[in-house]
Amino acid sequence: MTRLDRQQQHRDANRRAILDAALELFVAHGYGEVSIRSIAAKADYSPAAIYVYFASKDDIFFALAEEGFRLLGASAMASTPASDRPIDDVRATVWRMHEFSAQHPEYFALVFLDRRVPRIGREYERFAFMTEMRAKFLAQITRAIESGDLPAALDPRVAIRLLLAPILGLAAMRLSQRLAPDEDADALARNAIDATLTGLQAGAAAHPARTATVDGEGCLLGLGPEPPADAVPNPALSPAPISTRSEPSDV
Repeated sequence: MTRLDRQQQHRDANRRAILDAALELFVAHGYGEVSIRSIAAKADYSPAAIYVYFASKDDIFFALAEEGFRLLGASAMASTPASDRPIDDVRATVWRMHEFSAQHPEYFALVFLDRRVPRIGREYERFAFMTEMRAKFLAQITRAIESGDLPAALDPRVAIRLLLAPILGLAAMRLSQRLAPDEDADALARNAIDATLTGLQAGAAAHPARTATVDGEGCLLGLGPEPPADAVPNPALSPAPISTRSEPSDV
């Protein structure tokens, strides 16, 4: 290994240590309660050393959010052969979203549950890959509509919201320890997916769910890379810090 290689390896390790420290603090205390000084103390660096790698606390968040969304993309939109029943492809994608929340709870809590984080739209180009993720999901739903698995009148964009809403809600309940000890999060997620698909097949999504003023074309799950000119609010499922411990609660 050359001297330059060792230097790069050292820089990469330092950057990783800063990101790991920040992620732990953001999830434990909430983004708004964490400072560069506290991240530096957690990583055992000086505040000045943090700025060698990141321009600001927001820059640290964007790096973590990019990691999280790329993990989500690798999981939820994994390249798999299309099934004979398009609706099964839709079901599998939503299920992988649930799996992501269980396998990467810290990233999930940071990017989906803390409303105080910066808006992804500020870094639109950095997160442009999410537009492709959303397009693949829309294509799956469109294929299910064209095959007759879902009603022809169904808006695929509304279908995304309705399919993912219970998954996000269950993940928030699990991460905040609001599931009882005898409740199976996986079983609840499967039931929620099946119930939502059954409702969509029956035409339950007949009520207008979109406005003419906010299109959100580039937005995935309400937190995607919306163009900066769009005034799409950053949603929140919980303003409180989220615990990623696995112990259930009976509260």
